[in-house]
Amino acid sequence: MATVDARRDVRRTSTVSLIGSTIEWYDFFIYGTAAALVLNTAFFPSVDPFVGTLAAFSSFAVGFIARPIGGIIWGHFGDRIGRKKALVAALFLMGASTTLVGLLPTYASIGVAAPILLFVLRILQGLAVGGQWGGAVLIATEYAPANRRGFYGSFPQLGVPIAVIISNGIFLLLEAGLGEEAFLAWGWRVPFLLSVFLIGVAIYAQRTLEDTPAFKAVEQDPSRRRSPVLQVLRSHPKAILLAAGSFIAVNGGFYIFIIYALSYGTKTLELPESTMLIGIVGSSVVNLALIPLFALLSDRVGRRPVYLAGAIGTILVAFPVFWLIDTRSTFLIFLGLLLGGAANSAMYGPQAALFAELFSPEVRYSGASLGYQIGAVLGGGLAPLIAASLYEATGTSASTSWYLLAMGVVTAVSAYLIAETYKPKDATAV
Repeated sequence: MATVDARRDVRRTSTVSLIGSTIEWYDFFIYGTAAALVLNTAFFPSVDPFVGTLAAFSSFAVGFIARPIGGIIWGHFGDRIGRKKALVAALFLMGASTTLVGLLPTYASIGVAAPILLFVLRILQGLAVGGQWGGAVLIATEYAPANRRGFYGSFPQLGVPIAVIISNGIFLLLEAGLGEEAFLAWGWRVPFLLSVFLIGVAIYAQRTLEDTPAFKAVEQDPSRRRSPVLQVLRSHPKAILLAAGSFIAVNGGFYIFIIYALSYGTKTLELPESTMLIGIVGSSVVNLALIPLFALLSDRVGRRPVYLAGAIGTILVAFPVFWLIDTRSTFLIFLGLLLGGAANSAMYGPQAALFAELFSPEVRYSGASLGYQIGAVLGGGLAPLIAASLYEATGTSASTSWYLLAMGVVTAVSAYLIAETYKPKDATAV
């Protein structure tokens, strides 16, 4: 009977982490899609179009800069008072801040206060997602059996492609159904207002979830220190740096494929927005299947070889992705984004288990969150901004491919240097 109860707990926590992660990432991604399509004109209309795009992408990047701070804050509380409480607080903050973006007056209504408030709400989004990932991942992995930690750890990771599909699909349907004029006037607000549902998920998680067995064991230890963040910086500095380095190409490549590619295709190649959105959504559907498959593979052969293969794959597809996008063919654009997404999924699938296993339980929330969020700043936060600037300076997509390749090299080296955290034949709980 205990086995049945344990399995039920694993399924319930994995499902809640998946749903919460999906809506949380949906909230974070719709900002990026809006930055590529509409925020430059709604909040930065008095500047040159290219400068307005850079300003919109800068507001997008601010969220990433806030993410390590969020990782420190939520990591501290997640290691001190519990995974569940920190996760629920992060979900509440994300739901509220994203809904407020949908209610925010534009530059035409309140002038310079509009972009200032937009930056503030984006910072709050960054703080929220900085804590959400660690909580969702640890809720899933710390309940999972050791020999299935990779698979169950992929559940919150699946929230990413699902969120991409939903967020881009909603923008695609709104623009098609409303027309460009209505979409730019008010339709873009609808995806943000739908974020209020995340608050409901947070309430459900608060009422139904219990904290993980690993945290309950740590909670009973009288010797644990007051500051988990300082402790993990002293005890696991190499692990944090390697985790951050191993995440750079994952996050940077991902945002090049779903945010910069959308802006590049619509503004530079002058393709219909629907062409790019179809390519992004289509490749994300395939990634939805690939992420758990790569996670399962890591439960058989180890985390490191699967992750390293994805990093090498990113290096190999860096140029083909943009060669295919530059054809302006809908199918070939989809194929290019699929190649990049497949390499990305090989890393993102086992990543939750890998990062959780790198750190001991008493500092796990802090360590995993710091590694993840520092990598996000260095990778994804600046990727659309750097890619747009490189194209403006060089006039060729090859510059973005070199940038993507360089991120792949950093991640491949970091993944090579990471010690294997999982032994398939003699796995034990950590």
